[in-house]
Amino acid sequence: MIIAETPLRLSFNGGGTDFEDFYKLHEGAVLSTAIDKSVYVIGKKRFDDKIYLNWSKKEIVDRVDDIEHELIREAMRMTGVDRGVEITTLSDVPAEGSGLGSSSSITVALLHALYAYQNRLVTAEELARQACEIEIDIVGKPIGKQDQYIAAYGGMRFIVFTAQGVRVNDTKFKESTKTDLNEHLMLFYLGNTRSASKILETQKANIGINIEILKEKTGLAYRTRYALERGFLDEFGQLLGTSWELKRKLNPSTTNDAIDTVYQQAKDAGALGGKVVGAGGGGFILLYCPIQLKDSVRSKLAHLQELPFRFSDTGSRIIFGYRR
Repeated sequence: MIIAETPLRLSFNGGGTDFEDFYKLHEGAVLSTAIDKSVYVIGKKRFDDKIYLNWSKKEIVDRVDDIEHELIREAMRMTGVDRGVEITTLSDVPAEGSGLGSSSSITVALLHALYAYQNRLVTAEELARQACEIEIDIVGKPIGKQDQYIAAYGGMRFIVFTAQGVRVNDTKFKESTKTDLNEHLMLFYLGNTRSASKILETQKANIGINIEILKEKTGLAYRTRYALERGFLDEFGQLLGTSWELKRKLNPSTTNDAIDTVYQQAKDAGALGGKVVGAGGGGFILLYCPIQLKDSVRSKLAHLQELPFRFSDTGSRIIFGYRR
């Protein structure tokens, strides 16, 4: 039995600049962090040649080609596992439409678990690159590449996207800055998940007319990194709000009246800035708030469920491996 644990993520600034249609012409950049909420993939050898799958559905099939779950199917094809296995996926939060990068984390975890199942070692770079190939090139999801890389590598990273490839950079923030930043951030569940595909399809289709906004988002990612390097946390909070305004310009469907009301309530209670994470439209909203005003924000948003979290330095890893 093999168990892979892969972190979910929060993207602070630069989302949308990781689409190839943009970064093949203009540099993209994203500041993102893994958090201590994860997805899990369990792989277990069966006594027969059938394939058993447990996700939100249960599948029992004889051939990989018959698998309904497209990410499991393509991960099995890519790794060469084709029979006699039971695979189960689990998540610490709603696994679809949360805005925390769960789809890419699942893909990375599937690859990691299936390679470990065969006693094969792979690097974070290989996991991220192959997860991108599955999700973008094979399945055809209208997504970028940041989620796969932060899921594989973990930590807080400044990721740069160019026509020449992806560069995953360590951040040079003081540990005290990261600790203080974590204390200023709050994450609330908006009470609904949504399919990101339609929002992202529109965003991808409109890249040509949104080039200048996307360039601004790349610059904003750099400004956010510089603010944290200098320990200017309140500036980070304000830039988080700027990021949300740019995201709304890219695609108005990223928000709605209910989300706008929540955001304004949070700001009225003391939050300096925030954004709906992921594609928008639902899932989780991330807020930056002075520590002394966090209880005020909690009171104002008492109708929403808060998700406490910590930053995580850990990328995808095998947490259990047993053979007999």
